[in-house]
Amino acid sequence: MSGSLTVVGTGPGKADLMTPATRAALDRASDLVGYGPYLDRIPPGRADQQRHASDNRVELDRARHALSLAAAGRQVVVVSGGDPGVFAMASAVFEAVEAGDPAWRTLDIRVEPGVTAMLAAAAEVGAPLGGDFCAISLSDNLKDWSTIERRLKAAAEADFVIALYNPASKARPHQLGKALDLLRQVKSGATPVLFVRAAGTAETKVVAATLAMADASVADMRTLVIVGASTTRTVGRWVYTPRSERLT
Repeated sequence: MSGSLTVVGTGPGKADLMTPATRAALDRASDLVGYGPYLDRIPPGRADQQRHASDNRVELDRARHALSLAAAGRQVVVVSGGDPGVFAMASAVFEAVEAGDPAWRTLDIRVEPGVTAMLAAAAEVGAPLGGDFCAISLSDNLKDWSTIERRLKAAAEADFVIALYNPASKARPHQLGKALDLLRQVKSGATPVLFVRAAGTAETKVVAATLAMADASVADMRTLVIVGASTTRTVGRWVYTPRSERLT
């Protein structure tokens, strides 16, 4: 049997937010490759199914290992959280294909979409992504902080709703504060800011604030931060951005 590689996202946490297509791919797999905590979310499969867990900062090594297994005839699934194409493993797989063994380009490689944290967080609070929006990762592990600042400023000046991934970690405790300070230079202090921790799980917690009062210390790596646009509105406990800017 020829090998294959499927990249999946397990969703934000709840089992019922994992897509049927992802479940089917996991059931078919001979090998599961992924970051250890993401593999731990998946119930045990067949007795002959092998798991290959690795650390969070070895994405390309993980992708190369998965591709080598597939080239050897294995039915491989690379596991991400959320959606595999959003700040996750799908891009790492294709980067490895581009730079790796030319034979990898002929492999049967597929990507199954999933529910990313941005969508789960938005659903917890209403519809803040109802208008134009963008997503920016605050992690500078793979890009310079100056690039992040430039993109934040451009997004703020264009009046996008901004979803901030990877807002804080033990190694990067101050970057969200810097990002919020930059946004305050462009956006109104009354702009809604939503801190949604563990979106799509039983432990979800939402902290709503204005940009002027937003406290970066409430965020960690399990938090998705949504910064509204000038059109974003609050109705009771719900926050939404109208699709039509003519309403504002």
